[in-house]
Amino acid sequence: MSAIGVMREGPLHAAIKMLLAQPGDRFEVPVGLFVIDLVRADGELVEVQTKGFGALGRKLDALLDEHRMRVVHPIAAERRIVRTDEHGEVLSARRSPKRATVLAVFDELVSFPSLLTHPNLTLELLLLREDHVRGPHPTTTRRRTRDPGERRLIDVLDRMVIREPEDLLAGLPALPLDPFTTRELAACLGCSTALAQRTIYCLRSFGIVECAGKRGRAPLYALSLGAAPLRGTGSARAAGGELASLGTGP
Repeated sequence: MSAIGVMREGPLHAAIKMLLAQPGDRFEVPVGLFVIDLVRADGELVEVQTKGFGALGRKLDALLDEHRMRVVHPIAAERRIVRTDEHGEVLSARRSPKRATVLAVFDELVSFPSLLTHPNLTLELLLLREDHVRGPHPTTTRRRTRDPGERRLIDVLDRMVIREPEDLLAGLPALPLDPFTTRELAACLGCSTALAQRTIYCLRSFGIVECAGKRGRAPLYALSLGAAPLRGTGSARAAGGELASLGTGP
């Protein structure tokens, strides 16, 4: 295996690459101006992205029209917080109350939702049981508290392959049939208003949801009945300008 780029990756990123590897695959392969995490024997380019889809924008724009690409994104469905001393000895471990679902992908997908309609792109979500390994205590500098750590893979609980926008709906609760506000969608999905806002932005980009007027000062949205999302060739750089215009009214 080539050492290109390996030194900068965290333990979760490295573990997922090894989990995905199949006979004939190659690691850390230069393709054009970029280095690809994993190149399949059949030519598919595989990128593991633990966070920050925006960082993939230039790579996708440059390669997606000529190559089949798969973006693999891990989601912490179950997490333990493990604290260790300077020698790596475990001091404590507790289960985190936070449990992410497929819905969490909209936090990342908002960077370039239109690219999910590209025929060469596949998105694979891994729902994980993982440990988040941290130091003995949070650190405070200049009145800012930080508690950094490393994500470590324990188990893969489930996986979901998304080849077109409609596939995402299979991992979500049923959307309201009547027009809804951002806050009402948040209540329906059991998420924050901010995440509901990003979800609406993405679903509008897919043609699954459309504007439906207002209720008082709050924008309304509704399912686009009979509208079939089209597979296109969106650009990562072109996505994202519309997000700030979405309302978060009651």
